Amino acid sequence: MKRIDRQILHIALPSIVSNITVPLLGLVDVTIVGHLGSAAYIGAIAVGGMLFNIIYWIFGFLRMGTSGMTSQLYGRRDWTEATRMLTRAVGIGVGVGICFIVLQVPVREIAFLLVHPTDEVRQLTTTYFHICIWGAPAMLGLYGLTGWFIGMQNSRIPMTIAITQNIVNIAASLWLVYGGGLKVEGVALGTLIAQYAGFFMGIGLCLHYYGRLRTYFRWKGLWERSAMSRFFAVNRDIFLRTLCLVAVTLFFTSTGAKQGEMVLAVNTLLIQLFTLYSYVMDGFAYAGEALSGKYIGTQNQSQFSLTVRHLFAWGGEMAILFTLAYAIGGNAFLELLTDEAEVIAAANSYFGWALAIPIAGMAAFIWDGIFIGATATRGMLQSMATATASFFLLYYGLHTLWGNHALWIAFLVYLLIRGLMQTILSRKVIRKAFKN
Repeated sequence: MKRIDRQILHIALPSIVSNITVPLLGLVDVTIVGHLGSAAYIGAIAVGGMLFNIIYWIFGFLRMGTSGMTSQLYGRRDWTEATRMLTRAVGIGVGVGICFIVLQVPVREIAFLLVHPTDEVRQLTTTYFHICIWGAPAMLGLYGLTGWFIGMQNSRIPMTIAITQNIVNIAASLWLVYGGGLKVEGVALGTLIAQYAGFFMGIGLCLHYYGRLRTYFRWKGLWERSAMSRFFAVNRDIFLRTLCLVAVTLFFTSTGAKQGEMVLAVNTLLIQLFTLYSYVMDGFAYAGEALSGKYIGTQNQSQFSLTVRHLFAWGGEMAILFTLAYAIGGNAFLELLTDEAEVIAAANSYFGWALAIPIAGMAAFIWDGIFIGATATRGMLQSMATATASFFLLYYGLHTLWGNHALWIAFLVYLLIRGLMQTILSRKVIRKAFKN
């Protein structure tokens, strides 16, 4: 195996493991309350988990922006600015989290505008929400830490933290619910404990492995206007891009729901094929963030170009592998998720669209990582905005004739346009990155 492939896998594989552990936190909570004797508990955890997923998803720019800027500093060996970047990212993340705690009541009410649960579920969700919201500083601070670790070419620490959080969450929730007699409160407190365990573990590992960099830290320039302007400019573009991503995702789900329970069930099952694929491809995107940023930092264009070629080679292989796996074992995968024969039969009508997802989405995932490493976030935003507009225009143009098929066609075109536009913009991005 070539050196560049080892570098890619060194970052990608731990990142893939980290990604796969993320949904386990929610799955554990649902499993625990699923044995408490009331469907309302499951509904509360599902709704509460969805609300926090949206909140934290939107603020994912704290990880991505930090990763891209840190990887370039790593390439330049600018440890003074790298330590300041860490302090900024974690400080801003914790600060935003504290704002969520202060504004938790209006945040909760705005969140309930998105969903309309029954009175019992709403009451239980409110309890869950007002406990878990205290974890916002830990979660958003950890986003800054994770982005910094990846920028420093280290994805093993985030993987270790993610696994530890799951273990702590399982242990704490089981003890509080079955040992302490708490119900939704116990699950929420278990999640809260796991979030702070992960955050403080991240700080501890950072001091352990990177404590030597403290000698480079300088308070002067920490909140310098030019540095802060760049930090917020990069993160603003990623924030707006994420809003587009959330809009497409929520519309996809809500539009399926409007077409009836069967279509909602089918779309929910088939989109899991995309979710599973995204966990793997995000790992290679993280490798793109770290390595492309590093080589831009060192102004090594030949190594950067080699990295891009090998990232696309890995992406192409993964797309082919997933397409073949879904084509051969797609029905078996659906049967793992449900034993409803009627739903599986209905899913077969749309399975061809889901089968096209790996090929359609591959370039978008790889370019996202490279663009983040290059801090070319404006290009990412432009691509996403164009793709999102195309998604809605195409759906509303076709849905009266093709119904749910129009939704899947629009989604595939949305993925394709993201990758295509970034491919077109990549030349400009590379010229700017290596202009010196």
